[in-house]
Amino acid sequence: MNLLHHLLSRIVAVALLCLLASTAYVLDDNDRTAKQATWRITEALAKQLSFQQLQISSGFTGASPFPDFSLWKQTRPIAGLCVKFTAANSQQAHSLCTGEALASPAVPPYFNTLYRWFFTPGLAMTQTITLNGRTYGLLTVTPSADLEVTQAWENSRRLLGLSVTTVFAVCVLVYLSIRRALYPAQTIVQGLAVLERGELAYRLPPFALAEWQRIAEAINQLAASQAQLLGERQRLAVQLLNLQEEERRYLAQELHDEFGQCLAAINAVTASIAQTAAQHCPEILADTGHISQITGHMLNSVRSLLARLRPAELDELGLAASLQGLIANWNAHSGTKTQYRLTISGACGRLPEALALTLFRISQECLTNIAKHAAATTADLTLAVGMDTVDLTVTDNGNSRHLPLPPTNGIGLLGIRERVTALQGQLSFRLNQPQGLQVAISLPLQTTTGAAR
Repeated sequence: MNLLHHLLSRIVAVALLCLLASTAYVLDDNDRTAKQATWRITEALAKQLSFQQLQISSGFTGASPFPDFSLWKQTRPIAGLCVKFTAANSQQAHSLCTGEALASPAVPPYFNTLYRWFFTPGLAMTQTITLNGRTYGLLTVTPSADLEVTQAWENSRRLLGLSVTTVFAVCVLVYLSIRRALYPAQTIVQGLAVLERGELAYRLPPFALAEWQRIAEAINQLAASQAQLLGERQRLAVQLLNLQEEERRYLAQELHDEFGQCLAAINAVTASIAQTAAQHCPEILADTGHISQITGHMLNSVRSLLARLRPAELDELGLAASLQGLIANWNAHSGTKTQYRLTISGACGRLPEALALTLFRISQECLTNIAKHAAATTADLTLAVGMDTVDLTVTDNGNSRHLPLPPTNGIGLLGIRERVTALQGQLSFRLNQPQGLQVAISLPLQTTTGAAR
């Protein structure tokens, strides 16, 4: 609504400027009208006095004494007007003033002062009375300054009343019109906020104004494009994860079938050589022992790689047994430094293979991050299988004290986010008190096209 108030303030400012200009015009017109009226009366009286002097000069009997203002008095002149005639051959003056101005509202002092400062109310008009080249006297007509100021105030007050009413009505109409015209802007802002939250299926409604409708169509088209790109990105992520798991499956099979069997054969041959050497060449028994130690270490390394690449218990015993083995393995490696705990609720057996593998991989990555970066003493992994969703929560009391998490050189969190996004799930981080981090993941059970198989 800031734009609406801004436009309305500009309209009011323009209206006030127009009102001031109109008031100035009315006051100037009032001043010019008063002076013109005084001048017309002066000319009319001058003509009457000249005519009277002509009658007297022509010996017209019954002519009134000069100057005679009776004819002017019969025409009901403007109230508050004073007429003065000063003869040329003497200082004798004849004057006549009409009645005072009619009762009117009191003029505010500030208006009286301003009007008298800008204009000259009560300005006297003079006219010389001449006939046949002879000057008989000077006629002076002086209007009432108070009457002129009062008339100017009356005109201004009527104008102000009408203008204020008009400006108020225009502002109300403009406010309602602009508010109605700008109302779609609020809807568009709310729609953009919905799209920002990731709800790309939302679409803006149609609008009556063509400009807003074009904006809404552009935003809806952008949202559709983003939804399409996100869908393609999720499908690509699924394919990449599937390819990754296939590569892991292939590597695990090759290590088990080829490398593992070769190491087992080397170990068997070494044992046979040791038996023979014990009878015929005892001096090489130490070397055969070293070979057995090396092959044993290599076999343990291969078993560890096989467990990380493709845990056998996941295919044979299921997710619950795999997670229990994972927790036991971390406790064995950690000793007393970090205590890893597991809580499972719900039937893990009804989870699809792809979903179970994704949960195992995410659990692996979370526990690895805790071991590498958190310096925690406890880590809790909780898996809850519901009717429609499966929730995985990993909590530690490590050294995480702020969000967002500091960037690292690894791709653990990125991989977790990609797996969750591929399964159309939700991922959130929350800081524990006084320290530590909680990673919460919720995945829908309806999605069966998720991460790798």
